[in-house]
Amino acid sequence: MKKKINLQLIGISVLAVVVTTLVMFRIFYDVYRDQVRDDLETVAQTLKDTHIFQEGNQTGYYFNADTLRVTWVGADGNVLYDNSADETNMENHAARPEIRDAFRYGSGESVRESETLNRSTYYYALRLDDGSVLRVSQDEENVWSIANNMIPAIAAMMAFMVILCIVLARILTRSIIDPIEEMAVNIDDYSIAPAYKELVPFAQLIRKQHADILGAAKMRQDFTANVSHELKTPLTAISGYAELMENGMVGADEVASFSSKIRQNVERLLSLINDTIRLSELDNGMTQDIMETFDLNELAERCVDNLKMYAHKNEVNIACIGVSTCITANKEMIAELIDNLCNNAIRYNNKNGSVMVEVGAHEGHAFLRVKDTGIGIPKEHQERVFERFYRVDKSRSKQTGGTGLGLAIVKHVVAIHNASLSLESEEGKGTEITVTF
Repeated sequence: MKKKINLQLIGISVLAVVVTTLVMFRIFYDVYRDQVRDDLETVAQTLKDTHIFQEGNQTGYYFNADTLRVTWVGADGNVLYDNSADETNMENHAARPEIRDAFRYGSGESVRESETLNRSTYYYALRLDDGSVLRVSQDEENVWSIANNMIPAIAAMMAFMVILCIVLARILTRSIIDPIEEMAVNIDDYSIAPAYKELVPFAQLIRKQHADILGAAKMRQDFTANVSHELKTPLTAISGYAELMENGMVGADEVASFSSKIRQNVERLLSLINDTIRLSELDNGMTQDIMETFDLNELAERCVDNLKMYAHKNEVNIACIGVSTCITANKEMIAELIDNLCNNAIRYNNKNGSVMVEVGAHEGHAFLRVKDTGIGIPKEHQERVFERFYRVDKSRSKQTGGTGLGLAIVKHVVAIHNASLSLESEEGKGTEITVTF
């Protein structure tokens, strides 16, 4: 970036120097031409005021042809006098532009270029009182000749200006980039304010993204550590039970009990792996993008019916009430959300407790509410229950096969559908979780 800015500044500077030089040269040449023209006008007016050029008179004055050419033309266009040629052999000058303009307007001028000699001849003609015309002319260098003479000086000046521009461009580039580089190196130091006000939104966005990346990295690190720990527990149990059975240290009457414990740990292990894979898919955006319009109440009733056996096993009553309410969402993910909320409500309930699933609409927004009469969540834990592997009652969670990922999956599904999630709970009285679409 620094190199690119530096090259652009140098390019702009060199272009500015070249353009400025050309413009200044053009201005100089125009001033030079105007000065020559003014000088010739002054000479012509002075000669007119001397009255030495009058019709019928032959001038006896001598004019040096090397510095100034003087031509006197009669009213009929014939040359009466010329100090650099024999006027008797000269053609009629009435058609010459400067002579023609002088006859018509009182004065005339023209410039004729000589490409071979790189010189220009400047003519100025003035009409005299008797109707004749006095013309003075002078040879001067043309624009190319002047340019050739000035090339060494112009080249030296341009070289100096280019070198100066390169040095200044480097200094300017450093002054522009250094504050940005300093902020980039110290991106975590919020005390360093951006050097330019235009960079404030950019710096805030970068710092936020940087914080999010660090947070995500820490979350992944914690997630990996938690997964390893959670997998280790059932695997250790399975290995221990299997080793005891392998070494014949389990009586025939205990084999069924040990086999049951192994099966329970395998089921817990499979649940943990499935939930981990699912959460990873949600994290990486590997979700189904198929959105459809369906009746949320019908879906909730179907999910509740599928969980009635599990609820009966845990001695919990589960029911669904509500009205037909249509939403547009990913049907599979919403079913997963309902299953996770209901599973949690059943798992952390009391004997003969109840789970009520309600579907309806409030102020134009569909909602799904799952209310239980379970153990409840203490105030100090309510903000963290949607974190991965966070459990209020760890021993009970492991006994009932909880993985600690169900509510984390719920939170992801809610975020994907731009819905809102609210939790109300009182320890010993139960929990109510509401998802509003």
